[in-house]
Amino acid sequence: MRTDVVEDAARLIGAARGLYVRDPEATGVLDELERRLHEPLRLAIAGIVKAGKSTLLNAMLGEQIAPTDAGECTRVVTWYRYADTPSVTLHPHDGPPRRLPVRREEGKLVLDLGDLSSDDVDRIDVGWPSRALRSVILIDTPGIASLSRDVSARSAVFLAPEDAPSSADAIVYLLRHLHPSDLRFLEAFRDTAAGASRTVNAVAVLSRADEIGSGRIDSLLSAGKVARRYELDGGLASLALAVIPVAGLLAEGARTLRESEFAAFRDLAALERRDRERLLVSADRFGRPADFVKLGEQKRRDLLGRFGIYGVRLATSLIRTGATDSSDLAERMVQHSGLNDLSNFISVHFGPRAETLKVRGVLDGLDRLLRERPRDGSEPVSAGIERIRANAHGLRELSLISQARVAGLPLPAEDATAAVRIAGGDGIGAAARLGLPESADAGTVGTRVMSELDRWRAASQSPLTVRAAVEVCRIVIRSLEEIASEVGGARADETPADIMLSGGPVYGSGEGTDQEREQHETALPG
Repeated sequence: MRTDVVEDAARLIGAARGLYVRDPEATGVLDELERRLHEPLRLAIAGIVKAGKSTLLNAMLGEQIAPTDAGECTRVVTWYRYADTPSVTLHPHDGPPRRLPVRREEGKLVLDLGDLSSDDVDRIDVGWPSRALRSVILIDTPGIASLSRDVSARSAVFLAPEDAPSSADAIVYLLRHLHPSDLRFLEAFRDTAAGASRTVNAVAVLSRADEIGSGRIDSLLSAGKVARRYELDGGLASLALAVIPVAGLLAEGARTLRESEFAAFRDLAALERRDRERLLVSADRFGRPADFVKLGEQKRRDLLGRFGIYGVRLATSLIRTGATDSSDLAERMVQHSGLNDLSNFISVHFGPRAETLKVRGVLDGLDRLLRERPRDGSEPVSAGIERIRANAHGLRELSLISQARVAGLPLPAEDATAAVRIAGGDGIGAAARLGLPESADAGTVGTRVMSELDRWRAASQSPLTVRAAVEVCRIVIRSLEEIASEVGGARADETPADIMLSGGPVYGSGEGTDQEREQHETALPG
């Protein structure tokens, strides 16, 4: 989505202000929509209780900021934004915001609600000078399926309200096992956040992945097999773009590794093999008294608390196989944790679509305001909303990808896969869309894109192609035209009528074609 679409949305908000000059509540809604339009992508971290949400958030930030205990603060929606200097602001349901002291104990940020309970607090805003927060706002949410209905309700109301757009643009959903409650929540988020587009904008994380293999060195391989099985699950496949195994505790420990901890791991790696294997046979045994190791029991229990038995075993093994200092060890541990896979997924699928996702949320919010508080003269704003939705190609790409996962495309399997790829399902770079290596040069990209344009244009113009398939072809063609314009394709601006109607796929043929056209009358949303 081009920046001018963001500017169009901003102009609609400005036009709506003229309708609500004497309505402070509506003006407040417009202020919030304008902030949302210009701030970074809102990425929420959600999941069942004890799934490791705050631990993963700390790993993503590289600092122990989010509270991970079972205190009152973990029951409150907490926003983490970029700021030049640290700050903590509490927003109660009643009364003005309160600035809280920025206090750390043993490296951890301490959030104290003072005389308030979590029931009294709407949200907490943490401003932090983290590079990771320059391009995204991370939102930590209370656990789903909590024993406390009120705690669960806070996440549900925030992420999937019944009568309003979601406050998040995309979601990282942590699950330990696939439960019906996970599917219900993700379905509610999709329906609320995506609105009419039904876009899938969630990624699932198989959290605490090291526990799946009982903390063995190959635990992440076992977790990967489980994740792939979940990806193929009919219920989850339509609700999440991928399932990625992550050992959150290992990732957090690695991103915040201390020199003293590296020294402790080095001592463990130096033990005789027989002694080392006896010590690392289980978490229980690792914390017991042992006269053959100089690390005290408390120090070993601290290592368990920070890294888990999987992390201790892995760190010891990595040092024995060449990790020479704390930086090297931390980098290798992060690689084994699955955090890089998650970060890369977010960068490829959510980051480049930040404007698309934000504009969609803003338009939904503006549309709701107009419906709930109708005003004379609002028709141009409503028409503007529909125009952006109809013409914003990024939204149509997301809708196509979602449609492919939810109900399938009216194309043969091979062509449906190609359509999703070209629409950005595997990444929005030109090479990824065209199924080429990242190292492909401009000439190769240009040749491939023009070949694909010929093929899909021919299909769209064939009288034997059913209408729903034509709609898919048009979205794919627009994506290819944008690639062609980027690489200077000589024929990017040719109209479909200029292309020979041969050599492309045909979707629907023979005497049943007219009937199929009627059956596929409803095209992709957007």
